[in-house]
Amino acid sequence: MCTCVSQLVGNWDRSLGGNTQMASKVAQNVASDSGARSFLSFNTCYTDTGLWGVYLVCDRMVIDDFIYNIQNEWNRICVEATEAEVARAKSVFKTNLFMQLDGSTPVCEDIGRQMLTYGRRIPLPELDYRIEQVDARTIREVASKYLWDKCPAVVGIGPVEGLTDYNRIRSNMSWRRL
Repeated sequence: MCTCVSQLVGNWDRSLGGNTQMASKVAQNVASDSGARSFLSFNTCYTDTGLWGVYLVCDRMVIDDFIYNIQNEWNRICVEATEAEVARAKSVFKTNLFMQLDGSTPVCEDIGRQMLTYGRRIPLPELDYRIEQVDARTIREVASKYLWDKCPAVVGIGPVEGLTDYNRIRSNMSWRRL
């Protein structure tokens, strides 16, 4: 589920062609920012927990703008994720997942990851079925449960003097409506 949310946020790199035409709204927003280098939304599953977030690289003076764009997208997904966006995210996720299984080494890594996470190997038809059961309502519910008005963990490495104050980051984890 979180992997589909991660695919909605997407990833972006300045070297990609057609930057402003990317499907990800975050990518569209940061493509015009000359200080942005790249970002990658990630999800790692474990047996009883997981890690989900965004890795971003940018100039030190645009960190605040970048964080704003990421948080705005998280909040938007909580309340406005559409069926079309979710269908695209599922398609990208399945494409990436199945392309990774192109040799014996990646298949063995996948088996090991599934054994650690689920205690068994999930057959591809079952995995495809599980992915297809995800819809926009489910995405909004999961995003709301894990993102909306929650305390994020924030890590900065390097020159981070432009990093947004944590209290402001925390307060931006939901939209205030009048």
